[in-house]
Amino acid sequence: MTNTSNGDPDRPNHPEQEETRHRHGRHGDHRGGHRGGPFGGHGRHRGEHSYGEHDDHRGERRGGRGGHRRERIFDYGDLRLLVLTMIAERPRHGYELIKDISERLQGVYTPSPGVIYPTLSWLDDMGYTVTEPGVSGKKLNRITAEGEAFLVANRAAADALLSRISSFAENNGEMPHTVIQALKSLKMTVRQRLHRGPMDAASAEAIVTALNEAARIVEES
Repeated sequence: MTNTSNGDPDRPNHPEQEETRHRHGRHGDHRGGHRGGPFGGHGRHRGEHSYGEHDDHRGERRGGRGGHRRERIFDYGDLRLLVLTMIAERPRHGYELIKDISERLQGVYTPSPGVIYPTLSWLDDMGYTVTEPGVSGKKLNRITAEGEAFLVANRAAADALLSRISSFAENNGEMPHTVIQALKSLKMTVRQRLHRGPMDAASAEAIVTALNEAARIVEES
């Protein structure tokens, strides 16, 4: 699910906004932030293995226009922790991370390049990962000794995050992946069609009829 921007970083449908707006690198030799957890803390030094964190990556979804929320996938710093954990499993490039995270979450949330690549740059700036040449010129991200030490120090937080992701996927497993992919395809197709200009009345009526029929089938399923 690659989300689109709506200018509101707090909208759960668009978690990449917060990452893009609040990307952190090095600030001297101090590596800290404004949030708790393994990626929080004020003015910490590199040796303390603390992340500075503003990214509230929420994979939750709103139900209808009333704003009813479902379970949050990511809390503050969780996406960075997840990416680092996955890189520790084996070196990966950005697109692979996007694909693997989407698969782990059964397509309910797919991070956009605007989320993943700033996150990878941040991890590299912090010294937790390094890049190396990969196949077809794609840069692979590999964990460093400092990154491994950070994960050892925060193993409980990483395990809890993986457990929560697994639980989220199970709880949302009632929606088949094929249905999720079809909805994503519909959303993309509508967006592309809108860029082509106005729609005639007959086409609009046909689309409304088809969507209403699809809604009826979903309701009766």
